[in-house]
Amino acid sequence: MPPNEVIDRLDFKPGMVVADIGAGTGFFALPFARAVGPAGMVWAVDLQPAMLQILEEKLRQDGAPGNIKLREGRAADTGLPDGSCDLAFLGNLWHELDEPGTVLAEMRRILRPGGRVAILDWRTDVAYPPGPPPEHRVAVSKTEATLKTDNWRHVSFHLLGQYSYLLVAAAK
Repeated sequence: MPPNEVIDRLDFKPGMVVADIGAGTGFFALPFARAVGPAGMVWAVDLQPAMLQILEEKLRQDGAPGNIKLREGRAADTGLPDGSCDLAFLGNLWHELDEPGTVLAEMRRILRPGGRVAILDWRTDVAYPPGPPPEHRVAVSKTEATLKTDNWRHVSFHLLGQYSYLLVAAAK
């Protein structure tokens, strides 16, 4: 999955504040930080300290962006300030969530008015591998239904690469 395609679809602007939930080792966080520029910021949130430690090492290298802040946290409890983000990005995480409603409540809490949540996840209509087994994937229709039930407004939908979908929504 090329991060630049995600950046293009999400219409990143200089100065944005982005929460990369489940940031791992920074696959998306690093290019996101470059896309929002020095006036913007990326919160890299991950449950696993080891992942954040790897990302921290990457941030010490020459040429690494200086606008990423690391935060240990869960998707349902990021620890980020209220109303602090323009975009909350959940990359290849949606299928892992036990309580998507709780996670959406947390996304609503951390987003500014007009903020968006972006869910990038594995399509159910493509072969395995790669990605999680088919029974662990969440169909786009189910993700859309969850968002609608939780009072989110559909903004856009894209098929990305060969295996992924990107669903963007805004809080009503």
